[in-house]
Amino acid sequence: MNLKRMSWRHKNNKLLYYSVNLLRQLLPVSYYNSRLLSELEKIDSFDLERVNNRVNYYNKLEDSCDLPSSTGRLSDLKMESKKKTYFFDLYEYARYFKQTLKLIYLFGDIVHIPDDPSFVKSRPISDKNANSVVLKWGKIRHFIFIKKDSYEFSEKTNILLGRGKVKPRQTHRARFMEKYYNHPMCNVGKVNDPTVHPEWNKDRMTIEEHLKYKFILCLEGNDVASNLKWVMSSNSLAVMPKPKFETWFMEGTLIPDYHYVLINDDYSNLEEKMIYYINNHDKAEQIVENAHKYVAQFKNKRLENLISLLVLKKYFVKTNQLSESLNLIKK
Repeated sequence: MNLKRMSWRHKNNKLLYYSVNLLRQLLPVSYYNSRLLSELEKIDSFDLERVNNRVNYYNKLEDSCDLPSSTGRLSDLKMESKKKTYFFDLYEYARYFKQTLKLIYLFGDIVHIPDDPSFVKSRPISDKNANSVVLKWGKIRHFIFIKKDSYEFSEKTNILLGRGKVKPRQTHRARFMEKYYNHPMCNVGKVNDPTVHPEWNKDRMTIEEHLKYKFILCLEGNDVASNLKWVMSSNSLAVMPKPKFETWFMEGTLIPDYHYVLINDDYSNLEEKMIYYINNHDKAEQIVENAHKYVAQFKNKRLENLISLLVLKKYFVKTNQLSESLNLIKK
């Protein structure tokens, strides 16, 4: 067993997460149904424009449409052993709606745009991804934020740190390893299957150990880079090509060299960008500050709850199942 994987510092409390979500199953859905309107009325406590901008970013459905007749209902939701966190994260908000409402949901790392409006964790960044309606799923693993970084940017080591899995289909990660595994400005390595490219394998490192480095590699995996959120909440710089996929973190709205350090898709300018920010700490620290401001919008639990409910509500309205006023179930 790898003790580094058991380090809880800077991570979400899994025991608390599972306990709370299992307890949620004990209260009848009717209790949550009765609270929906009061939950939505909390919108008065927030900036309406900002709330609507985020709701409409996650749910881009504009025209009304009917779901296929075979679509399952909320009452059909069942917890699957391999997808428990997806179920929990959907049920947390779906419980507020009438369980006769229909929905399509695709659990897992989704990198295609479905034919019908569907809830997903991830989607391609595109002007034509309206059928991919994003909810905040996988948050126990993905939505980790650093509460306090032990080091200022200027105190950190002038090295790019990268640890992650390199799977056969992740050829983009393999190309990075081929190019930079032995580079003097990089400390990068893979942490999975040692029988494939064993020369790239290195020991895992805790998040706290990562924080000693000025630059942290954030390469997309099956979909998004899972470490991007905590890196942007630290005093280190996230280094990555322009993202191709996005989640609730709205990766598609990130501004290159403003929220993160942009490198070419072929990684050819990595050394050049690192040298620039090593020699220009003021520019680097401005990116750190910008990243912190960006991350802050996801830290208000009440706001996250409200936006999640509004995304669901809009889906049911746009699929001709719910009236805008919420007083009538259409079918």
